[in-house]
Amino acid sequence: MKPIVFLIGALLMSARAWAELPPEVSRALKIAEIPETSVAVYVQSVGDEAIVLSHNADQSMNPASVMKLVTTNAALELLTPAYRWKTELYRHGSVENGVLQGDLIIKGYGDPSFKTQDFTWMLTRLQQAGIRSVQGDLVLDKVYFESNIDKPDFFDDDIWRSYNAMPSAFLVNARSTSFRFEVIDNVPTVHQEFELPEIKIINQLKLADNGCGAWRNHLKYEVQASETAAMVTFSGTLPTGCGEKYLELSLFNDDRYAYFIFKKLWKSLDGGFKGQLKVAETPDAAVKLLEHHSESLGYVVRDINKWSHNLMARQLLLTIAAERMGAPASVQKGDDAIRQWLRAKDLRFNELVVDNGSGLSRKARISAEHLGQMLVKAFSEATMPEFVASLPILSKDGTVMGRLRDTKSSGRAHLKTGSLNGVSAIAGYVVDSKGRRQVVVMLVNHANAAESRPAQDALVAWVGAQL
Repeated sequence: MKPIVFLIGALLMSARAWAELPPEVSRALKIAEIPETSVAVYVQSVGDEAIVLSHNADQSMNPASVMKLVTTNAALELLTPAYRWKTELYRHGSVENGVLQGDLIIKGYGDPSFKTQDFTWMLTRLQQAGIRSVQGDLVLDKVYFESNIDKPDFFDDDIWRSYNAMPSAFLVNARSTSFRFEVIDNVPTVHQEFELPEIKIINQLKLADNGCGAWRNHLKYEVQASETAAMVTFSGTLPTGCGEKYLELSLFNDDRYAYFIFKKLWKSLDGGFKGQLKVAETPDAAVKLLEHHSESLGYVVRDINKWSHNLMARQLLLTIAAERMGAPASVQKGDDAIRQWLRAKDLRFNELVVDNGSGLSRKARISAEHLGQMLVKAFSEATMPEFVASLPILSKDGTVMGRLRDTKSSGRAHLKTGSLNGVSAIAGYVVDSKGRRQVVVMLVNHANAAESRPAQDALVAWVGAQL
């Protein structure tokens, strides 16, 4: 009888431990004035079915950018880590003595990582194929995504910030203009990383003789933009101790931004162009010239998760939609594809609201328990190495760089963070003191959520110290 009594006692002790937050976590939440009813926590070992901690874990919560874990995990399994996006170049017209007597067509398939250097490669190859001048128009074919997918739907009033950029079947540099700030000879300077003549900078910055800190809080900008040009006025202060800092703004729609980059690159290659910009489907009579392939998905998801890239995550959801449910891609098709994928894994998340797949949403919902269960399942899948490697390493890189530095937890966890006004979250894998990997999820939905970081760190440290 003794073994049975011992087992029952152990189970009762575990049951009590599952519901109560560790004291250090509770204290941190109390200091932040966040009630425990606004917090959901789930901890489970990936090696067995033992649930270490479950606190409000069945509550439907807004996960913020932690939702990217669902999108990227689904993508790696449904598309495979070797998946690559393509971008095609066509001509519609004849070529005579290096001159295209017709239109140059770019057909996009949603590549979230297409950059200026990729564009340069394509145009260089175009010239190597014998075309040095285009008499017609530049035509962008974006039919791989639904026609209204790029309709403005800003998350907040800061409409020029790059996180508010909409998805597109053909996207260059994530439609983002990167401005570099630095102090040179005691003078605050600002430059475009890739300079476009359509963008004019007015620098009214003043020097501040102090440390860097929250430097963006002291930086102001004003944008005056039309379809053909944008003027950005920077004011406020730039601290001397900042070194190089960057701010990404999205000043034009996807078509215009791609068009401006095309004109600059084509001109730098001594290419001739007399046409305009058009958005249309590729004609049946068009001739395919070449095809560009992106980096593999296994590589791209690192940018998405380590640096919480919202637009790339949205592009990825739409790619899942097109590949699994058929083009043109829509958010609803992406949601349907992810639900089918979860059901195939015997995971039924009735509360799940994927929305745009990035977590930059007030509608997105998932419970800590279900997110934790998905992470446990993910660790046993063939795509586990690519998935885990895409997550920031605690205190070492990405959005958790510097957290819990100089502690026993440093470098012993892969964790994705998420934050919105009223939302703060962290989720991923923590290696405990016995070398076992534990899934950890903490979701906070409260007006003081931004103050929950010490509580999150306390939870991670507590899990890491478990014997």
